[in-house]
Amino acid sequence: MVYQRTNAWMLALGLPLLLAGCASHSCDEPMSGEQCREERLLYQNDMLQAKMLVASGEPDNFELASALLSRAEAQDQRGEVPFYQAVLKIHEGPQVEEVLSLLERAAAKHHPHATALLYKIYAEPFLISEADPLKAELYRADYANLDVAKSGYPSFEKALAVVNALVAPPPPAPAQEP
Repeated sequence: MVYQRTNAWMLALGLPLLLAGCASHSCDEPMSGEQCREERLLYQNDMLQAKMLVASGEPDNFELASALLSRAEAQDQRGEVPFYQAVLKIHEGPQVEEVLSLLERAAAKHHPHATALLYKIYAEPFLISEADPLKAELYRADYANLDVAKSGYPSFEKALAVVNALVAPPPPAPAQEP
């Protein structure tokens, strides 16, 4: 009798777990047809397009980049959206408080380029009137503690190079010959 009760309890507790395991599909499995997979692919597409538009430095591309970033924001887990929104704000003009807030959000999610850009802002200074070497060093130390930094990719210097390229003004258009 005790044996039957134990089996009944094990069955009652184990069956839902077993069925849940069978019913779940991975969002990473190609051609799975799962809605989560489609949402992930659309997020990746939006981010890829937005990154390319932001990196172009062309003001004509910023409106579409902003719309793509807004659409991707709900699924962002790594701080990419606020980082690229901050880069857009830098290109649009002096919006320092908003830029810093966006970068802090991205850095809180361990985004390496956001941390490197915060370092740049306080070390040079960039966007602000006075350098803050102590704050800059805190961001450099934060970068050193990121998983990507521990793996060696990207190095802090490489992250700074990427950041410098992203926030640099676009080169002037070549002069048109009459």
